[in-house]
Amino acid sequence: MEGAAATDGPAGTGQLFAGLIGQERVVAQLWGAAASPVHAYLLVGPPGTGKRAAARSFAAALLCPDGGCGDCGECTRALSGVHPDVVVRERTGAYISVGDAREIGRLGSLSPVEGRRKVLVLVDFHLVEDAAPALLKAIEEPPATTVYVILAEHVPPELVTIASRCAQLDFAPVPADRLTAALVAEGLDPQVAAEVASASGGRPDRARLLASDAGFAARRAAWRDAAGRLDGTGFAAASLADELLAGLETVVEPLTARQAEEVAELAERVRLYGDRPGERKELDARHKREERRIRTDELRFGLATLAAAYRDRLAAARDPGPALAAVQAVHAANEALARNPNVTLLLQALLVRLGRLEVGVAGPRPPLR
Repeated sequence: MEGAAATDGPAGTGQLFAGLIGQERVVAQLWGAAASPVHAYLLVGPPGTGKRAAARSFAAALLCPDGGCGDCGECTRALSGVHPDVVVRERTGAYISVGDAREIGRLGSLSPVEGRRKVLVLVDFHLVEDAAPALLKAIEEPPATTVYVILAEHVPPELVTIASRCAQLDFAPVPADRLTAALVAEGLDPQVAAEVASASGGRPDRARLLASDAGFAARRAAWRDAAGRLDGTGFAAASLADELLAGLETVVEPLTARQAEEVAELAERVRLYGDRPGERKELDARHKREERRIRTDELRFGLATLAAAYRDRLAAARDPGPALAAVQAVHAANEALARNPNVTLLLQALLVRLGRLEVGVAGPRPPLR
């Protein structure tokens, strides 16, 4: 299987990191750290590149008496999310709050329930903001039995001091050819694997989701051909915006199916091991964040597809001005998504602008293909 090199470790441990594609350097670092860990690790990289899975596998290696066999009770419980000495802390709001940070400090000060170590996995810490000072002391001075594994998409200014107290491991987007090979090894049709890998932005989770998404090809075609449907009127722009945004909802369907499986798995864990306070609430909150993120990801993909179509026109145009202006307008809309705008109004305004550029182009236009 592609990414198998990323699973090399002690004898018999090949499956512990088996699902982590294209992150061989990180996995080698984690294997090396498991035998003699420091107090805190910071896993940094884009969403969907395997940080959460790596943290879970690293926790198993830290708790396993054999350094990460993948088969013992310590490993299997850590990997399935039911080990009492692996605590995953999700944020409770849009940002990590001071209250969240204080609770993390309290949890970190407690002794392990069963073994010689406890692992605290802290999620989305690029959103730490005002809570950073409250968290810093906990991470600087944990008990010898506590290991922090902190996940972040990037290192903002608020996280710099905390990052300096951690061993940082960087996750990179997976190259399309590597991801394609991994998906083919998992049984996906090679052509489909190549298409979804190209559209995934180097994210295995998104590639797998798109592979199960029957509406993917139609959405991509709609964005690619969007400019040809614009006539400069607000009505055409508004109608097309509604259609494109409605198409985004189809990508939520495979995500909803996967989330339903996670809810069923949680119910089974509760039946077997008992309920952890707040676990269902945290899962529901994570699912809502995933839905928001996937809609944004798909909108960014649509805008990137539209920009690529205009770049193709730019290469063949006698007058590059309108196509260049269109590319710039699409890029500006993509950047504006970071400010959480009203998406409908943003897309309508963009399509009105593009429509005016369309009707302002004299003579026949090369098709957007």
